[in-house]
Amino acid sequence: MSTINYDLKKIKALVFDVDGVLSANVISMSADGEPLRTVNIKDGYALHLAAKQGMILGIITGGRSEAVRKRFEALGIPSGDIYMSSSIKIHDYYDFRNRHGLKDEEILYVGDDIPDIEVMRECGLPCCPKDASAEVKDVSCYISHANGGYGCGRDVVEQVLKVQGLWMDDKAFGW
Repeated sequence: MSTINYDLKKIKALVFDVDGVLSANVISMSADGEPLRTVNIKDGYALHLAAKQGMILGIITGGRSEAVRKRFEALGIPSGDIYMSSSIKIHDYYDFRNRHGLKDEEILYVGDDIPDIEVMRECGLPCCPKDASAEVKDVSCYISHANGGYGCGRDVVEQVLKVQGLWMDDKAFGW
C-alpha cells in the first residue's frame, strides 16, 4: 500500500466527488428511475471521525439524490458544504474554498472522472481511486490502492488524520 507524497500537515479540508469515489461506479436504478448508490461503511466512519476532529469536509457531486445529502449530513458534513447537481464543479470548489478562507494547497480533492479534472488541477492535493479514468490519473498526485466505493475515501482520510495525530485518539472510539 502506497502513501501520499505530500505534506499532509498542510491539509485543512477534504473534498469528495460521490459517484465513482464514495460510491461504486456502477449503480442500480429503482423502478422510478432513481439511482440507488452503495456506500462504504469504513469510508463513512473515516469521514465522520474527520468531521469530529474539526477537519473541513465537502462534497461536490453532479448527483441530485436526497439520499446522498442525508448520508453526508449524518456523517457530520454541513449541508452548506454539500454541493448537489454540480454541473461545473470548479465553480462550487471556488465557493467552498473562499467561504472557508482556504488556500488551494490546504485542500485535498478526490475525483474519478473528467468533470473532476478542473478542480483537481486547482486544488493542492488531487487524489483518485484505483479505477479512475486515465485522464484523472494523469492529473492525480495520489492514486489509491482501492476502487471508488470500496475504501478509497477511507484510504486518503486515514492517511491525513494519522499524519496530523488525529486518527487513534479519544475521539476515535464511538459515534
